[in-house]
Amino acid sequence: MFGLIGLFLAAFLAATIVPAQSEAVLVGLIIAGDHAVGALLFIATVGNVAGSVLNWTIGRYLGRLFNHPRFPFSSEQIERAQRGYHKWGWVSLFASWVPIIGDPLTVVAGTMKEPLWRFLTVVTIAKFGRYAVLAWVTVGLM
Repeated sequence: MFGLIGLFLAAFLAATIVPAQSEAVLVGLIIAGDHAVGALLFIATVGNVAGSVLNWTIGRYLGRLFNHPRFPFSSEQIERAQRGYHKWGWVSLFASWVPIIGDPLTVVAGTMKEPLWRFLTVVTIAKFGRYAVLAWVTVGLM
């Protein structure tokens, strides 16, 4: 049970500004073999999407804090993500799993008032896809 909780927390934190390696936790739990791979994929995806929803909420409701010195993303990161979001729209959320750019992108989606239903749909597909490929490779190498 602690492994699943740890996976959820690592996945949640990895989607925020807190440095965390949910992939390492997922691979470790797959190798340990104590849990079904499907359950691990589900927990990792839910945790990572929940962290992205926190980012979306920050962007949606707390965008006025962008210039605050303790805001987690620099104005350059936000501006770069907004330019990309203007160019690609909601399709850019398929890159929400990508390290470094994915987290600011989910914040920008909130600032751009992306509907939550579409945000959840696209981000869930993207995040699950990343974890599924990682699990597939891990199981294949075992």
